[in-house]
Amino acid sequence: MIRNNLLATLLCISALTAFASDSTAERDASTSTRPLETIPALDVARYMGTWYEIAKYPNWFQKKCSGNVKADYSLMNDGRVRVVNRCQTAESTLSEAVGEARQIGPSTSPKLEVRFAPAWLSFLPFVWGDYWVVELDDDYQLVAVSEPDRDYLWILSRTPEVDPVSYNTLLTRLRQKGFDLKKLEVTKQD
Repeated sequence: MIRNNLLATLLCISALTAFASDSTAERDASTSTRPLETIPALDVARYMGTWYEIAKYPNWFQKKCSGNVKADYSLMNDGRVRVVNRCQTAESTLSEAVGEARQIGPSTSPKLEVRFAPAWLSFLPFVWGDYWVVELDDDYQLVAVSEPDRDYLWILSRTPEVDPVSYNTLLTRLRQKGFDLKKLEVTKQD
């Protein structure tokens, strides 16, 4: 009897919570269910170089990183991009992941795919993850990268620190694209 009452109470609380958050969910759903728009075009050669992680959505493959996260991109002879991600662990050791990215579509496409699995597995579609440039300033100094479902988000900069006005402007545009900014985690850069 007590168990049934407890179950009924929990179901009622869940229903009321869902009802109360319905208006917020409907408002947020209108932007987050729209297809994610990228920037119109990407100059891949200009994008090459070092990018520092400023903030990200937490993810399972970066759990060991405690700070000083950066990515180095370089063009390879076949037009693909060599990707080297580095971070400092809680034990103050350097962790490094080397991968490869390829552009999807025309040479100015802002949609790439990246893989960190061994090259011999590159024929498998599931080893490739979407890397979409969704925001990028005209000077190629501040960028936001995501994927179609908005489950992942990275904000990267050419420098370890970002101008607060530029950063807040970028956050406003990301919010308008349906990103939940409460999920953003700022990255420690020394």
